[in-house]
Amino acid sequence: MIDAHQHYWDPARGDYGWLTPELTALYRRFAPADLAPLRASCGVARTVLVQAAPTLEETRYLLDLARQDDSIAGVVGWVPLDDPRAPEIIAELAREPKLRAVRPMLQDLADDDWIAKADIARGVEALIAHDLAFDALIFTRHAPALETFMTRYPALRVVIDHGAKPPIRAGAPGFETWARAITRIARFGQAHCKVSGLATEAGPGWDDGTLRPYIAHLLASFGAHRLMWGSDWPVLNLNGDYGRWHASAQRLFAHLNAQERAAILGGNAAAFYRLQLRNRPAVSSRLDNPAETPAPQRGSP
Repeated sequence: MIDAHQHYWDPARGDYGWLTPELTALYRRFAPADLAPLRASCGVARTVLVQAAPTLEETRYLLDLARQDDSIAGVVGWVPLDDPRAPEIIAELAREPKLRAVRPMLQDLADDDWIAKADIARGVEALIAHDLAFDALIFTRHAPALETFMTRYPALRVVIDHGAKPPIRAGAPGFETWARAITRIARFGQAHCKVSGLATEAGPGWDDGTLRPYIAHLLASFGAHRLMWGSDWPVLNLNGDYGRWHASAQRLFAHLNAQERAAILGGNAAAFYRLQLRNRPAVSSRLDNPAETPAPQRGSP
């Protein structure tokens, strides 16, 4: 099993603008040793480590961690795609075998249409040339611009983080707008989607029933062959925990056949990110289901 979306960070590094002391559950260093027992309890062998700061320094920090820990199968970093030097920067970072994608943190940009309007052609073409993928951190409002972007670059592999952050706490009023956007995005064959971050977008006390309509629509739109499960740990700690979300996902996908479940829980991430999975660390398969943690705040990665 592969966790397709998790984070490590150290606030002392000073480049996590969104990570403030008010986020008490998150405002500390999170490292591989913190996740190891949680992974083991759920049978998760490898992870994809995703950037949480829009700096090259943080990307290099994550790549350093990946060189030291075999459980990190791939890294999603950040590069300044609109920098004239972007092709050279990407070429340098691409020498790191575990760099598998980049993510520009679209949700935090002032212009919701940036991805469709910015002068990033040379940077994107460099991603394609180096066989790197693109993580899209978006809300529903970013969907039209992302569609323009994907139309322009059909050779670029794109994965939507956190199911485009559906407004689960808003309930029925927000569902249809989100669902239409997902349906449109899924029509692009290069688009995949992460089943991650849903617990964070739900209200306190979420359960399988809370998430089931969103999971069902993602399955109907992308199919089991273009979905990948991720924890979004430790952001997940704002409104859940690793064992609880993992167990919920297992139940929500229980109606699928074994091949489909295996794809969502690891195979799709391995294929999409071109992961090298030799020397896989041993883990157990026991599931934990600890108690619920406090409600989340918006804007996390």
